Amino acid sequence: MLEFVDTAAEAVSRITDGATVLIGGFGNAGQPMELIDALMESGATGLTVVNNNAGQADAGLALLIKERRVAKIICSFPRQSDSWHFDEAYRAGEIELELVPQGNLAERMRAAGAGIGGFFTPTGYGTQLAEGKEVREIDGKHYVLESPIRGDFALIKAYAADPYGNLVYRKTARNFGPVMATAAAHTIVQVDEVLDEPINPEHVVTPGIYVDTVVGIPTESGVKEREEREALAAGKPKPCLATKTAAELAAEK
Repeated sequence: MLEFVDTAAEAVSRITDGATVLIGGFGNAGQPMELIDALMESGATGLTVVNNNAGQADAGLALLIKERRVAKIICSFPRQSDSWHFDEAYRAGEIELELVPQGNLAERMRAAGAGIGGFFTPTGYGTQLAEGKEVREIDGKHYVLESPIRGDFALIKAYAADPYGNLVYRKTARNFGPVMATAAAHTIVQVDEVLDEPINPEHVVTPGIYVDTVVGIPTESGVKEREEREALAAGKPKPCLATKTAAELAAEK
């Protein structure tokens, strides 16, 4: 049943040791930082985390890994210049890594949400990523059988939710949010705005049927969204654009 809670701590209170948690975000874009911080405070450990990367710098997922709360991570991009906490844990043998190509990662979660038992993909064929997996030749091309990735919980960030839990996102912050919402048994969402009125059905990205818990947490990106929306409504250019008005920009199209 859909619930609206007041704090990030309440939102993540059901997550227990050993849970599989899907965490949205592509770098900082769409990463539910406040929910991750609350998960840190909750004390849950032995987690399996599914994310695009293995955390960065000294914030969010990286801190969960630093504190050895993540037993296994499934991701497509585990190493970058500031992923030092993952590097240290992995070299010490204190975290398990399952490396998944980015397209496969998204499709495996989509398969879970759609109730698909598996799918064949050419990505990874002939590499170590295909070892131990079924391979088939279809129309002269080789494919690898990949299995769905399901989560006990999903932590995602959207821009706004309406009273029915329908979600809209802000630009590229959408990334893995919609597919993770369908792949988890319990989806927890932080939003900048909880709206009083229903979102136009034509604008809904994630239907409320996939959402279980919503918490409103205003963030800097939400402030920018509102500034842009108010500027366009007043016939002014977006704050991030040059001095042209919305009407002038429209006339150039």
